[in-house]
Amino acid sequence: MTDQFDIDHLRRGAAHTTAEIAQQPEVWRQVGQRIDGSVRDLAAPLLAEPGTRVMLTGAGTSAFAGEVLAPALRLASGRRVEAVATTDLVAAPRAYLAENVPTLLVSFARSGDSPESVAAVELADELLGDVHHVVLTCNAAGRLAQRFTGREDARVLLMPEQANDQGFAMTSSFTGMTLAALLTLDPSAQTELPEHLARIAEQVLSPWDERGRELAARGYRRMVYLGSGSMKGLARESALKVLELTAGRVVAMGDSPLAFRHGPKSVLDDSTLVVMYLSNDSHTRAYDLDLLRELRQSQGDENVLAVSADRGDHAVGDRSWQLPDAADLADAALAIPAVLCAQLLALHSSLALGLTADNPFPSGEVNRVVQGVRIHPLHSGR
Repeated sequence: MTDQFDIDHLRRGAAHTTAEIAQQPEVWRQVGQRIDGSVRDLAAPLLAEPGTRVMLTGAGTSAFAGEVLAPALRLASGRRVEAVATTDLVAAPRAYLAENVPTLLVSFARSGDSPESVAAVELADELLGDVHHVVLTCNAAGRLAQRFTGREDARVLLMPEQANDQGFAMTSSFTGMTLAALLTLDPSAQTELPEHLARIAEQVLSPWDERGRELAARGYRRMVYLGSGSMKGLARESALKVLELTAGRVVAMGDSPLAFRHGPKSVLDDSTLVVMYLSNDSHTRAYDLDLLRELRQSQGDENVLAVSADRGDHAVGDRSWQLPDAADLADAALAIPAVLCAQLLALHSSLALGLTADNPFPSGEVNRVVQGVRIHPLHSGR
């Protein structure tokens, strides 16, 4: 990203968001340097037991980190791994904590202060007889970090200070926590992964920034993000970025390619941009490419964007945004640099609408740390 880009965005109320998107390669390198064996030491005995359940939890973007990771961790561990948002768990705790089995609860939280994040771990401690906690957070002073630091049944993994995003939307906090969880909970993750992902991102940031500016200038009123497996979680996070940074003025949704045909496809009109994240799994990718061809025929090539590892696949087409040196990555790892597409599109869409991306809701109706949530006590009866 150029100096002029940074100066322009500083003047237009997007300084934090701009810097936090651009800094991600360095944040990932710092995450790699912070990883030690403490989380693995806690998790390994639990994962050795066939009956162990792993729950990945968080609210909003933090929940989508779990959705990106769950398919990969199921495959890597051979264990039951579920992504359950704290907003679901707190509202219906007995539905999600009905089985009193050994559980590893992994909490993702930028601040660690949202009411649901704290309530979720308290409910798990109350309802489960054998629960261990891993907290990935960007805020050492947050309630989650303070609650679990020093506990024998828990580990707190703090992200680099830079990852504690000051902008409204989570960007480097999302990718930092996702990478940290992958490095500590997936035994197949290589120590070289942070550097590998950082180099990929450094090659695409500037060209994708310019392309994002051009797409935002078209004035799309709707955006649809599609992906399968880990990429479905990424699609949902991508849609949230657009909704947040445009204050809802660009309506966005995330879904899987196969599910999209079953009704959600009704959202398409001539003001819709469709972004498809293509899987690196050959079986999954075949379904992605089927819908990509179908949508390009119905919507026009210029309104359908494919984001893919550069695999030399002619079916992807010239209008795709390709990630170099990424053809061998598992989808959960591929999602980390791929999300730059959505972050940049959301940033430029916000600016094109004359909004301040660092604070799209100056009147305070939506906040960085959610407010107004009342936590109700859990009663013994139904």
